[in-house]
Amino acid sequence: MAKSIKKQVGAKVAPEPDTEVDAEKKSSTQRIFGAKVMDHGYTALPNILMRGQKRLGISTTQFNIVAQLMSYWFDPARPPFPSKRDLAQRMGITEQTLRINIKALEERGLVMREQWKTAAGDYGSNRYHLDGLVKALKKLEPDFAEERKERRQSTTLTEKPNARANARNTKGKTDGSPE
Repeated sequence: MAKSIKKQVGAKVAPEPDTEVDAEKKSSTQRIFGAKVMDHGYTALPNILMRGQKRLGISTTQFNIVAQLMSYWFDPARPPFPSKRDLAQRMGITEQTLRINIKALEERGLVMREQWKTAAGDYGSNRYHLDGLVKALKKLEPDFAEERKERRQSTTLTEKPNARANARNTKGKTDGSPE
């Protein structure tokens, strides 16, 4: 059990929050970044997206665009629809650079733009469908599952003395006899 720590505040003594108990209540992201930062929200990016960026064939700018679009995506049934101006300003790039890179994401089948009109009949911001990205990530998952399995097996071998050397020496032997 953690002890309550008392802190001198002027002439009064006030109990300080029990940090061990508070830490258990907070998420890992709150413990890392703090509650005030996390109060502004966060964007969930699958690790397969980050680790598979090269396999997906997307540049760092295109990755940033995907991350920015995902920050606007709250409901699977409603694709994000930020303006090009907002996206470009957030990223510090021109709208032309943004359009070129979104087009490249479209050509890869990861993003689909949809032009839509407002109720007043004006053109609104594009809607950005990320179904292709989701499908591509699901397609990569078995490869990542296999890699995880190999890492775990490798870790098991490194935890036992001489396990790697013994595994290399016995690889390919069927009867266990020396060559």
